[in-house]
Amino acid sequence: MFARVLSGTPFGVDAVLVEVQCDISPGIPGLSIVGLPDKEVSEARERIRSALKNSGLPFPDLRVTVNLAPADLRKEGVGLDLALAVALLGAMGEIPQERLDGFLFLGELSLDGKLRPVRGVLPVALKAKEEGVGRMLVPVDSAPEAALVEGIEVYPAEDLSEAFSFLVGEKEIEPVPHGLPEGPSPKTWIDLALVKGQIHARRALEIAAAGGHNLIIVGPPGTGKSLLARCLPGILPGLSLEEALEVTRIYSAAGLLPKGVTLLRERPFRAPHHTISYAGMVGGGAGVPVPGEITLAHLGVLFLDELPEFDRKVLEALRQPLEDRVITITRAGVSVTFPASFTLVGAMNPCPCGYLGDPHHACKCLPFEIQRYWKKLSGPFLDRIDLYVKVPRLSREELLGEGGGEPSAEVRKRVEEARRIQRERFGIPRTNAEMDLRQVKTYCVLSPEAKSILSRAIDHYGLSARAYSRVLKVSRTIADLEGSDIIRPEHVAEALQYRPQKEVET
Repeated sequence: MFARVLSGTPFGVDAVLVEVQCDISPGIPGLSIVGLPDKEVSEARERIRSALKNSGLPFPDLRVTVNLAPADLRKEGVGLDLALAVALLGAMGEIPQERLDGFLFLGELSLDGKLRPVRGVLPVALKAKEEGVGRMLVPVDSAPEAALVEGIEVYPAEDLSEAFSFLVGEKEIEPVPHGLPEGPSPKTWIDLALVKGQIHARRALEIAAAGGHNLIIVGPPGTGKSLLARCLPGILPGLSLEEALEVTRIYSAAGLLPKGVTLLRERPFRAPHHTISYAGMVGGGAGVPVPGEITLAHLGVLFLDELPEFDRKVLEALRQPLEDRVITITRAGVSVTFPASFTLVGAMNPCPCGYLGDPHHACKCLPFEIQRYWKKLSGPFLDRIDLYVKVPRLSREELLGEGGGEPSAEVRKRVEEARRIQRERFGIPRTNAEMDLRQVKTYCVLSPEAKSILSRAIDHYGLSARAYSRVLKVSRTIADLEGSDIIRPEHVAEALQYRPQKEVET
C-alpha cells in the first residue's frame, strides 16, 4: 500500500516543503528512508518504531520504503518525524488518504509518542501558506509560532495517539486562534541617562541609530565604550510587525527562539566574543548552512568589542555584507542567501596598552607596535565605517556628578522621527545607510556652502569614492534629525568630524 503526506524543513532562513511518500510491500521486514536524509532523519526509524508501539499503534512486519521528495535536496533535523509516522499509518490503511490531503505535519517524536517542538516552524508555515496549504498539525508548544501566519489552520497535538485519533475522526481538536502574543517584550537595554559625560559619543550613537550607520568607538580602558554600545538598542525604533516576523523567522530557523517566546519584538543585539570562528560569524556548518552572527543581527546591532582582537579573516568577511546587506554561502551542492542588514558597532583601545593620548597614564607602546595594532583593521574595512568617535577619560567632576544626559526615551523620539522621514522618502531601503548611488545623487542635495566645504574635505582627508558617499549619507541623516530638506554646511561639517583620524590612516 502507498500513502503520501506533506511536511517541511528549514533551508537557510526559509523553508522547503517535503513530500513524504511511503510504500509497504512484501519482503524482508525493515524501514528504509531515501531521498538524501541526514543522520537525524535516518535515526527517525527507531523513534517511529518505539513511538508507534508505545502509543498502541501497529508497526508493519513488512518491507517499508520511504522517499523524501524532492530527492535531490538534503533533509535535515527531526521535524519530519511526525510526517514519517503518519505516512506509515496511512500506508498501512489505518488513516484514509483523503484525511491526510491538505495537511502539513511537523514535529519530533519521543520514544513514548510525545510530540516535541522543533526549529523552523515559522519559516515552514510561511512556505506552506505560499504554496496554498491550508492546515498544519504540530506539537502543542509549536502551535503559537505557526499561528502567527494568517490563512492557515493550526491544530496542536500532545502526542502521536492524539494526532491519530484526530486524523481518523475519533477526536476533535480546535485550531489555535490566529493572533499575536499579548504584551511587549521586556526591555533589556541600558538607558543613556546612566552614561556620564561623553556628549560627542552620545551624539554619534544618535546619528548611527537614526541612519543605520556603522560606528567605531575608540578610547582608553574604562571610559564607557561597551556601555555606550549597549545603550544603542534603547534608542532604536521598535520593530514593525513585518520586521518582527522577519527577525523571528531567522531565530526560528536557527533554533534560537527563547523558550516561551513566540514573536521577537526587540531589535537583536549580538555581541560575539573575539575568538569567534569564520563560520560562526558568517554562517555555515555541515550540510545546509545555518545563520551566523551577522544574520542573527539582521535589523539590529552587531557589537564587536576589542575589535582588533578578532581574526583578520573574520573581519574581512564583513566587508561584502556591509555593502550588499546579504551574504551568500555556498557549500557542496547547496547555496543559501542570508539577510544581513545590520548596524556594526566596534569598540577598541587606541593602542595595544590602551593609554595612547591618556593624560593620566603614559603609553608604553612603541610606534611600530601602534602601527601594527591599527593595521589589523584593513583600509577597505575602515572605509565601510561611517562614524569614528573617540571617548576620553571622564573628569573628576563628570564622575562625581549626579546624572548623565538625556534618557534613551527622549533620544528615541528624534530617531523615530528621522526614520519616519526616511521611510516616506524611500519605502525601501529603510535607512540612509542603505542608499545606493542613484539615491545618494537624488536625495543628498547640498547647498552651495555645503558643497564648498565637502570639496575642500576631499583633498584634506583623501576621501575615496566610497568614503565620499558615506559622508553624504551621514550628512543626510544629520539633516533628517533637524528636519531639513537640504544638506547645509553645519550638517557636512558635523559629518566630517566623524571621519577617521591620523592613527587610523597610518
